[in-house]
Amino acid sequence: MNNRHNRSVSKQNFQHASLLVVEDSDDHWHLISMALMQALPEVKTVRAATADEASTYLHNCLLDGNELPKLILMDLYIPDREDAWHLLQEIKQPDSSFKQVPVVILSYSDDLEDITESYFYGSTSYVTKPINIQGWQEYFQMLRTYWWETVTLPSDRFMM
Repeated sequence: MNNRHNRSVSKQNFQHASLLVVEDSDDHWHLISMALMQALPEVKTVRAATADEASTYLHNCLLDGNELPKLILMDLYIPDREDAWHLLQEIKQPDSSFKQVPVVILSYSDDLEDITESYFYGSTSYVTKPINIQGWQEYFQMLRTYWWETVTLPSDRFMM
């Protein structure tokens, strides 16, 4: 890829960019938000502590005419994985207005069943959570490079 292409993708991805983080743990949220402020200061970060809060936020984006988040980071156990599966299914169902938003599952679990079900229900990727602030900083720097500076993220203008 040439640098001009990377700058074009990056500029488009950062335009009106927001990131929805679905995380029920205040301690984990603290680490995540600190690392996000360093790695993605241009991106508005929104936290939802429950699946219901996340669903309400997404629906309100549509009702209020606001852009949907460019990416959703979702803890698998919020507090139960069934809550995450339900939210993921809602987002990824064929007639959903949110289906094109990438969803990255974050979990301390490296259980093969959790990983397999995550992809079965439509997650874009599955990441095992880092264990300390340095790990979170490294993770979000990689996330920035991949999701914001390399791939082209969907825009509300093209969502169906």
